[in-house]
Amino acid sequence: MPLASGLATLPTMGHFATPDNYAGAQGNGYQMTDKPNIIWLMGDQHRHHATGYAGDPNLHTPNLDHLAHTGVYCRNGGVSGNALCCPFRGSLLTGIYPQRCIPVHEAPLPDPSKTVAVPFNEAGYHTAWFGKWHVDGCLERDGRAAFWIVPPERRGGFQEWVGYENNNSQWDSWVHGGVGDEENLRQLDGFETDALTDLLIDYLERQTSSNPEQPFFATLSVQPPHWPTQCPEEFRKLRPDEIKLRPNVSRGEGERQAREWGPGYAGLIENWDWNIGRVLAALRKLGIAHNTHLMFFADHGEMLGSHGRSGKVTPYEESVRTPFIFGGESFFYNRMHRGATDALINHVDIAPTTLGLCGIETPAWMEGTDYSFVRDPRRPKPEVVPDSAYLQAIVHREQSPAYRAIITTDGWKYACTAEGPWLMFNLNDDPYEMNNMALVPGCRHQREILHERLRAKIAEVDDEFELPALPVYS
Repeated sequence: MPLASGLATLPTMGHFATPDNYAGAQGNGYQMTDKPNIIWLMGDQHRHHATGYAGDPNLHTPNLDHLAHTGVYCRNGGVSGNALCCPFRGSLLTGIYPQRCIPVHEAPLPDPSKTVAVPFNEAGYHTAWFGKWHVDGCLERDGRAAFWIVPPERRGGFQEWVGYENNNSQWDSWVHGGVGDEENLRQLDGFETDALTDLLIDYLERQTSSNPEQPFFATLSVQPPHWPTQCPEEFRKLRPDEIKLRPNVSRGEGERQAREWGPGYAGLIENWDWNIGRVLAALRKLGIAHNTHLMFFADHGEMLGSHGRSGKVTPYEESVRTPFIFGGESFFYNRMHRGATDALINHVDIAPTTLGLCGIETPAWMEGTDYSFVRDPRRPKPEVVPDSAYLQAIVHREQSPAYRAIITTDGWKYACTAEGPWLMFNLNDDPYEMNNMALVPGCRHQREILHERLRAKIAEVDDEFELPALPVYS
């Protein structure tokens, strides 16, 4: 799908870069190096389809469109191999599949666990985390998770860590931490995404001022567009009756959810997009945009009425596909690849790929694939690139049973529970997943092929899930 027409509005925001406005970038003492900076920009519950460049008519995301236009974006989105906050985040940080890391929601990161910060620290990078953590196992049984203090030794090895375990109240946000063993719990001013972006920009200013020769790896992890969908008023631009529905939004409860939550959901994303524009402007002002990679993604998506469902966890596209962009204005200087990719970049792949973009070898304990070659032509392509992405829901939750599934590079999705086949779609012909072929007798041959591919994937990742035999009537 082509980039959205929102690109026409780029100059009005004042946050966009072209080769012409880099006149001072090379002359401020911060030169191109073999160790580029890298920033993760991570949202929560943001589905791939809810971006301008993916064609959503309900919102405008000019900054994300700009990142996609000057970078590489996953045409159909990144993959959330476990579409739930904690399991995804555990695999994101460690590069290890959830069954050996965080298998279920609210479980803690195993102790000890190495995170992606460790190889960055060893490579001489400064590492920093700002925002939502959600891997320390707070169950909110003994008080609000926003006040849960994550011990310094459980902050992933990040040299600077200012965050919170979990908080579903974006107008009443609290953070703790700092450098080293600091705790100092304090309330953020104003709306959470704005305030966390302030913290990242302050860090960028301090880092480039105090130690401009040291590269950095920083993360900005925000709560929106996760519920509650209470965006700042200036970003709420639609009435419920103005929401344009996806074709797979069912009448009744599905449409009610889409119209009730849609305006706020879109507004939260537009606010997030505006803050990304602030980060881009700060990078240019500091003269480091040309040497900084940006990776934009989310932990999982949101059904928002599609197939009559809300939330996440299910293997439907709206739940497991998230925005994924390799961005950064280094393109203008480094001849990076740009355009769309069909790569199936899963949760376990993000850490190896991030290290690869910085020329750091993937540690042996990581299980994912380094896809940095998709963005940087200097990075070697792995000898074996996976032909499918593996999906899991290890326990029953919300509207979804426990399942295992694959999305294949040739456009199939197949999901199976302990009882048998559940979902089977040809995404090339049926992108809205309206024709479930899991139990259609005439599709038996394709089902057998996918069933065996799923069985092979289960064995490959050393999952203990027992795939049932196909029923004889299939």
